[in-house]
Order: sequence, then C-alpha cells, then structure tokens
Amino acid sequence: MNKVIITGSNGLLGQSLLSLLLNEKNKYEVFGFSKGNNRSGREDFEYIPIDITDKKLLHEVIHNIKPNFIINTAAMTNVDDCESQKEACNTLNVEVVEWLSEVSKELNAHIIHLSTDFIFDGKKGNYKETDTPNPLNYYGITKLKSEEILTASNCNHTILRTILVYGQVFDMSRNNIVLWVKKMLEANKEITIVDDQYRMPTYVEDLALACKIAMDKKATGIFHISSKKLLSVYELAKQIAEVFQLDKNLIKPISTSILNQTAPRPAITGFDLTKTNLELQFYPKSFKDDLLKFKEKLE
Repeated sequence: MNKVIITGSNGLLGQSLLSLLLNEKNKYEVFGFSKGNNRSGREDFEYIPIDITDKKLLHEVIHNIKPNFIINTAAMTNVDDCESQKEACNTLNVEVVEWLSEVSKELNAHIIHLSTDFIFDGKKGNYKETDTPNPLNYYGITKLKSEEILTASNCNHTILRTILVYGQVFDMSRNNIVLWVKKMLEANKEITIVDDQYRMPTYVEDLALACKIAMDKKATGIFHISSKKLLSVYELAKQIAEVFQLDKNLIKPISTSILNQTAPRPAITGFDLTKTNLELQFYPKSFKDDLLKFKEKLE
C-alpha cells in the first residue's frame, strides 16, 4: 500500500484529492497536512495539523511517516497578496518546496507539485511544457523557482501546471471564479469582468484525477492540466450564467488597464495539452462540459 502525504489538505484541491484517494483505501494510506483543524468533513485518514514553514518539524514528521508520495498542493496563490507579501510568498512557494525535495531524496519518495500558467508572460497562449517561462508577477516568479528547484534536485517529481482552478468542497476558505460569478448573479448584482485576458479554467476534480494518474503512472517531468478551449474571462462568466440559468446581462466587460490590479497578469495563457493526452492518457473536456458536471454535483 502506498503512503501518500497531501500538503494543504484543507484546500480546494487537497479536499478533492482526499475524496478521490480515500475511495481506494486498499491502495493508499493518506496523511493530510494543514494548519489548524481538519476542515475536510472526513475522519477516515490521518490528519496532522502542522505549519509546514517550520523546516525542522516538517522533516521530522515526514521522516516518521516515510511516504511513497507527497502531493504538494500548499501554496500562496492570491496573486495580489503575493505581490504585497513577498517574504511569506517566498517561504511557502519556494523554501517549502526545497525542503520537500530534500526529504524526498532522503526517503526516495515521489513529489507531485502544482504549478501555474502564470510562469508565462501571456504573449502567445497555448503554451507547451517546453516553452520558455517569463513570469510577470511575484507569484509566477516563485512558482517558476519551485519548478527549477525540483528539476535541479534529481528527486523523483512530477510538475502539474494548471489554470484558474474552480469547484466546491466541504468547507471552503477561499472563493473561486465560478462560485463568485454564480453568487453575484444569484443576488442580482452587476459585475465587471475583464474581456482581454484569456484562460482555460480547470475543474478541481479533473486536477485531482490528473494528480492520481501521475502518481499511479509514476510519471516524471512537467505536464499541463486545464480544460481544452481558450476563452476570455468575460466569455467564461457568460458561460457560467448560461449553465446556471442566470442573467448574463448583469455581466459587463472591462479592460485590464482600467481594472488596475496590484500584480500584472499575462494576457493570454492556455495550454497545449498534447503531451498530457499522450503520456497521461488524460483528455480534458471543454469548460462548458465541466461546468455542467459541476452543476450536477451542486444539485
């Protein structure tokens, strides 16, 4: 049986992974790492309340468990917060990854690490795994550094880059684009959405499945995980309104330059999914298909 540590087990992806892996208890023994109390609503795994930015404690606890796999979902992902709280961002997004790579080498464990489309500058879109990164903001810089640490460390690792993750789990500490648009439109509130940024959003259950496939195949290297069609964020919001039968006239377009966000965003990201299709045999669907699946789950 494989021992699997999930860092950030209270988060959106963390809780989704718990649900997926705990369905196969004969295959995985799961350990969840997060700060504070267990918020997953599940008791059928070993939850360890831990501050993973404490290097000594992190090494100690992982050495006691001796995992086969570590899925690192913990990160500071609020792009504007990363810009204004660089030290905290660097600790969680870079230093912790370095410590995890050290302990993985010592124990011969395999790390599955989450990265982002924000390592790219957004000048061309539909990025391949081999395209040259050029991050525009501090969040992207830290995630690129974390990738470079794993690549240089020679520990067994998989890097899954993803885009705009959404979904719902038992106890949510953070919002995501789909839930936010849905909530605002249900309250009959007008919202402004950028129409000059293009993305391929990722349903969290797809991302969790991709993590599991990468783990089961012991895939190594970098893979891109997202839905399969590039859409403007404005178009995404309109599709959310359509699927949930809400008033899309409440959605007003705005340009990035007027929005004045703290951290610069890449204009066009999106992934070429060829390598993911071929090597992981993972075939993402369109945003609309995923939304319909998500809607069913909410009903």
